[in-house]
Amino acid sequence: MNNASQNTHRSGGLLLILAFAAVYLIWGTTYLAIRYGLLGIPPFLLIALRYIFAAIILFVGCLVARLPLPNRYNTRVLSISGLLLLVGGIGSVVLGEQYINSGNTAVIIATSPLLFLLVDRKNWKSYTPTKLAGLLLGFFGVFLFSRLNGGETSHDPVHRWDTLKGTGLVFLSTLFWVSGTLYARKQKDNHASPVANTAVQHLAAAAACCFIAIMKGEWQSFHPAAVPVAAWNGLAYLVVMGSIVAFMAFMWLVKVQPPAIVSTYTYVNPVVAVFAGWIIAGEQVGLAQLGALILVLGGVLLVQAKSLPLLHRFRRQPRCEAGS
Repeated sequence: MNNASQNTHRSGGLLLILAFAAVYLIWGTTYLAIRYGLLGIPPFLLIALRYIFAAIILFVGCLVARLPLPNRYNTRVLSISGLLLLVGGIGSVVLGEQYINSGNTAVIIATSPLLFLLVDRKNWKSYTPTKLAGLLLGFFGVFLFSRLNGGETSHDPVHRWDTLKGTGLVFLSTLFWVSGTLYARKQKDNHASPVANTAVQHLAAAAACCFIAIMKGEWQSFHPAAVPVAAWNGLAYLVVMGSIVAFMAFMWLVKVQPPAIVSTYTYVNPVVAVFAGWIIAGEQVGLAQLGALILVLGGVLLVQAKSLPLLHRFRRQPRCEAGS
């Protein structure tokens, strides 16, 4: 019995490590995968293909495992939240990455916890000097990172305008992401599988992105034979690793770990993205930019200061939840 329990504990610990590694590393490198996908696939067509393939895989998984689907009301809520999260949120990221690099993108997205504090009215009463300082520090860090832009002088007006457009689009994506997350709270008595919920969101987003791609002429001008292998690899990585593996790992972590522990991916993803872009794609990263990154992460830590004492509890904590 002792040996069996030890083996179970070890396998559970290994699974926990692998799940965190997936959320930290995979989500941190999806920004770079988007950059590669854009090498040969237009923006909205890229995410349309990503969502189509992901939705098919998720729905097939639901059918095989006979997972419960959401009811009509929750399907509508999930569809709208999917449009906000995946079309508005990820769509703006893909558009923005046409003008700025993946590291810059990830640093801007790291401000999401700061925007949750600003947008969600439930948080307004909890404002403290520490949280206000965190907000100012985080946004100032993003401003510095964008201005420095990999150590380049940025005196060229075209380059500066591109940087401004990219930064604005990615920042807009965080607003869409926060809005979509808050709207998803409108679900009522949803006993459907999280996999099914995500499948519905991806299907709604796929339909919307296909329509946008058609209206923009991206489908008509798309020639698969002309797409480089690197772009197809980027798309495959986004579908399999980003939308399937990392998501499954995240949903499992939410069930077995406290939210404060799971949310640490917010701090790790930008660091992974910056160094992945530097090592793999040769994106320039200067010491001043790293300092700006530290300011952003410091601001997020200050905003979530109440959660910090929980960080020493980095161990598996199963919890019983309704419908789980």
